[in-house]
Amino acid sequence: MIPASVGFQCPECVRDGNASVRPVRRSSGLQVAGRRWGVITLGLIAANVAMFLVTAVSAATVGNSPADNARSPVFEALSQWPYGVNLFGEWWRVFTAAFLHIGPIHLAMNMLALLIFGSELERQLGRRRYLALYLLSALGGAVAIQLLGDPRVPVAGASAAIYGLLGALGVVMLANRQDLRGLLTLLAINVFISFLPGISLLGHLGGLVVGALTAGILVLTRRKPPLQITALVVLAVVLLVLALTVPTLTVVDL
Repeated sequence: MIPASVGFQCPECVRDGNASVRPVRRSSGLQVAGRRWGVITLGLIAANVAMFLVTAVSAATVGNSPADNARSPVFEALSQWPYGVNLFGEWWRVFTAAFLHIGPIHLAMNMLALLIFGSELERQLGRRRYLALYLLSALGGAVAIQLLGDPRVPVAGASAAIYGLLGALGVVMLANRQDLRGLLTLLAINVFISFLPGISLLGHLGGLVVGALTAGILVLTRRKPPLQITALVVLAVVLLVLALTVPTLTVVDL
């Protein structure tokens, strides 16, 4: 017999009792962070940071400072260069440019915004819808640059996707009948900043419009999954056709 707090227990009873108790599972730091900030959001941040490190190392291999990562062979091969897409068939640039950043400050600011706004939308929309929103917003910014941007100037950054998140958040808040004044003020400030030299206003506006449009599709078809998937696929195809087949509309003197 085994002494207990009250009387005695037989060994078989103790074993049976212990077997019926589930062991406490401790969550790892990554699991806690995933629940707090969102698995997709953290994955996107990790992808952007990884690409920055790759371009920094690439810059160092050709004798440039790692902080000056834009002056690297990898960055030059992956940034969005409209002439490269239209004239040389380098289609991947409309995708890869969204994961590149020019310097650590550019990276830090965009990743902070992604963490704040992305985690909120991931909770509200779910992982798959949120990922579709992010990628379509990035593609929307690429389309605007391809159609209307200076075809000689390379562009990079996740800003178009982040502006898409802001546009989507506005649509979601509108659908939930929430106060939009704070978000509209933030958008106005960011659009004003987009007019500063070296910032792609076209990419920001393209991402904003496509992000809002994508969120509208998600909200209107939330009870019709087949229709929702079809609408998102159609939007993606239209954006791809515009980005990869329609030449830039900007006339540039060579």
